[in-house]
Amino acid sequence: MPLPAQLPVVPFRKPVSGVVEIPGSKSLTNRALLLAALCDAPVTLTGALFSDDTRLMAAALRALGYTVTEDAAAKTIAVSDQSAAFRSTSPVELFVGLAGTAARFLTALCAAAPRGTYRIQGTERMNQRPMKGLIDALRALGADIRCTGVEGFFPIEIHARGLRGGPVNIDATESSQMLSALLMVAPLATAPITVTTVGGVRWPFVEMTTRFMAEFGQPALERLGDDRFRLAAGTPYARPGDVCAIEPDASAASYYAALPLVTSGELTLLSLREGLQGDTRFISVAQSVGLRAQPTARGLHVAFPAGGARVGLTQDFSAFSDTFLTLAALTPLLSGPTTITGIAHTRKQETDRVAGMAAELRRLGQEVIETEDTLTITPRPLRAGQTIQTYHDHRFAMSFAILGCHDLHRDGTPWLTIDNPACCAKTFPHFFDVLDGLRTHAHQLR
Repeated sequence: MPLPAQLPVVPFRKPVSGVVEIPGSKSLTNRALLLAALCDAPVTLTGALFSDDTRLMAAALRALGYTVTEDAAAKTIAVSDQSAAFRSTSPVELFVGLAGTAARFLTALCAAAPRGTYRIQGTERMNQRPMKGLIDALRALGADIRCTGVEGFFPIEIHARGLRGGPVNIDATESSQMLSALLMVAPLATAPITVTTVGGVRWPFVEMTTRFMAEFGQPALERLGDDRFRLAAGTPYARPGDVCAIEPDASAASYYAALPLVTSGELTLLSLREGLQGDTRFISVAQSVGLRAQPTARGLHVAFPAGGARVGLTQDFSAFSDTFLTLAALTPLLSGPTTITGIAHTRKQETDRVAGMAAELRRLGQEVIETEDTLTITPRPLRAGQTIQTYHDHRFAMSFAILGCHDLHRDGTPWLTIDNPACCAKTFPHFFDVLDGLRTHAHQLR
């Protein structure tokens, strides 16, 4: 059923219990779609995510001439007919919505194409998100990219003529996706590319990209220093067995990993284990708060005892910042202040996540100190009857929905409402269905 415009969250009156199947990783699904498009033979993604972001990426590949076949029930996406891509003699229009991965990856893909004209745009917010670092780097490698609005931002028009090799600087401080996009198309250049990073880079996401590239047949980066490395050119992409299994989304898993901290009880997060995604580091943060976590043959088992201690902490989230909202939303339930650092770059994501989180926690009566790069939250009595604004940002909806499972009034009555819960469709369309199923199961247990 469609979600209402505003959704009161029904608390859990009993400890959570059961299993959760986390959807496939958005980051890996969109990377796999790009790398599959660069192969010469068909590739099938299994365990793929079906969400707004991945559907936008798939639709764009179809517009470029690829055959992309989706089976949501089987959780598979097949990419084929790579030789038919980039054949259009008319300009190709691509829409990326608010999908940052699709925006950066498609920009790089079209810039590396041998021919054609490609016009890429997104929503009003996407057209404000950082693109300059990637655009400048691709231009330095010979790409003809024209910003048709504000310089350095979408919308853009690309007149493709391939990429040359050589040295290039890239500033990916505002989004590691820009560096990942450049790396994935670098093997298509006419000569090796030597990359120098300018400013800080969130390496876990870049390392995820390079490890994934290796699984598609690319040689490892040649390190020339802390901020310089060389990528070989001319090695074709290929996927052994023509099948690519997508890991469960570690960012999405953070919400259900945190749920026992709110309701007590235990959950098994199916198939979740340490893999390519840096966001699995959230589990160690949750353990520092008080969560018990244990890898099993089925996945990750998480638990929290009724009456257990939930402690505040200081944590740098710069390497796995998509999960900082999960912790921040839970801080009203922790004992003592929590300081979250390394999050300045999230001000330029789907919304200004630092300012938005500060505003919503204050709405709930919390004491919040905000700086450019940090939030310090001191727990205060929760203020009931509030509607959380989500700013069209899926992570606000999911993080505060987990907090709303706390039985504040001890009678199961909702005390927190989520505005625009449907924004979860960006990465986790069935989030609230899963939450409702767990609640029903918990309440049926004796």
